Amino acid sequence: MTDKAFASSGDWEPRKETLDVLADGVYAFTAEGDPNVAAIEAEDFLIAFEARATPRAASDWLNELRKHTTKPVKYLVLSHYHAVRVLGASAFSADTIITHENTRFLIEERGMDDWESEFRRMPRLFREPGGIPGLTYPDMVFNDRLEIPLGGRRGSLVLEYCGRGHTAGDICAWLPQDKILFTGDLVEAQAALYTGDAFHFDWSTTTLDKIKAYGAETLVGGRGTVVYGREQVDAAIEQSRTFLKTMIDQAGTVYKNRGTVKEAFVACHKSLAPRYGGWPIFEHCLPFDIQRLWDEFDGIDWPRIWTAERDQEVWDQLQG
Repeated sequence: MTDKAFASSGDWEPRKETLDVLADGVYAFTAEGDPNVAAIEAEDFLIAFEARATPRAASDWLNELRKHTTKPVKYLVLSHYHAVRVLGASAFSADTIITHENTRFLIEERGMDDWESEFRRMPRLFREPGGIPGLTYPDMVFNDRLEIPLGGRRGSLVLEYCGRGHTAGDICAWLPQDKILFTGDLVEAQAALYTGDAFHFDWSTTTLDKIKAYGAETLVGGRGTVVYGREQVDAAIEQSRTFLKTMIDQAGTVYKNRGTVKEAFVACHKSLAPRYGGWPIFEHCLPFDIQRLWDEFDGIDWPRIWTAERDQEVWDQLQG
């Protein structure tokens, strides 16, 4: 392994953005491994899922969406807190922003640190960062389950907490009538997992088990393409589980043998790279993933806050 540009700071290659119509009034916007966003039409309003990194980036998505519907955005649902997912919220002019209550706590605890960290890691995603008015805070939070009736014969959108995973506050959005599931970063489709704020042991077991139990026939993950068909949906879930379990197994062996976090990183990289190495953000994520997992082995349950300084320190130690 040779020295690499810090995280995704050297990635300025534009991505092709694609709007997929998944069912009547159900939309997903993907961008070749960049964060995905979505929207669901109710009878007389819209529910947006995820917000992108800046108002400008969010507006680019909304301009495409407006080719299909002019309904106002009543609810903006944020699956979790990472700055790159939420700071574009003001572009939606939503009546209500919804998150899990743990997400609100994470915003309050690490909002500005995470903002600076992610801006340095992924500058390409922050289109016109000067337009960000400040941190995004929810107007409504919930603990376990929240159902939003869509009106008419559209059924409901179910927001649900599936357990600790990518962060402490990830939620899924489920359309039972269409069997469409939006997972945020709990599942990725042919994209590497970022686990720097994760709970690896919960995520790889009970959380993914609950996600699989939906029986979804269409899945929109946090990154990557839309997945169609029950078999392929289950494969995407198991792909994410395998990524997590490989890290746990490889890093765990090093830890038990009283090795170093650098040795754990090398072992995980060697095991994961043949399958995942060519996928988006693999090299970017892995140092932060392994450091967080190492902390869990050390008994640190709540993820330490990533600051710009800590980011660079871990990168230099593991990926440099």
